[in-house]
Amino acid sequence: MKTIKHFLTDYPREVWTVSPGDTVIDALKLMEQKNIGAVVVMRSDQLVGILSERDYARKVVLKGKNSTGTRVSEIMTGKVITISAEYKIDECMQIMSEHHIRHLPILAQNKMVGIISMRDVVKEMIKAQQKMIDELQKYISG
Repeated sequence: MKTIKHFLTDYPREVWTVSPGDTVIDALKLMEQKNIGAVVVMRSDQLVGILSERDYARKVVLKGKNSTGTRVSEIMTGKVITISAEYKIDECMQIMSEHHIRHLPILAQNKMVGIISMRDVVKEMIKAQQKMIDELQKYISG
């Protein structure tokens, strides 16, 4: 199974971040602009949280708050589960399933190097399974 290091090499992309003092509306605009479901919350170069569409729905909309007056720090998930580049894709699937999360920030020496989403993991798992099926069909066919 592919490692996160290989995934990052195959699919390099920018990690979009906000700061804890940013307004929720600014974070939502960034997510909409970049077509992403979560942003990493950074203070200087330190990971301090993650803000997802789920956080917004549950902690702003359902609580009757407004997006323009609420700061990211008020609704972000502060206890962030992270991984290193040595993890394998199937391990990410297990972590995400166990913790009911959709995004895993990737750290190297406590520095943000990437993020992987459940969508990324599912795509990679499907590719790996298809490759295995193709190899088995070739083997059976001789």
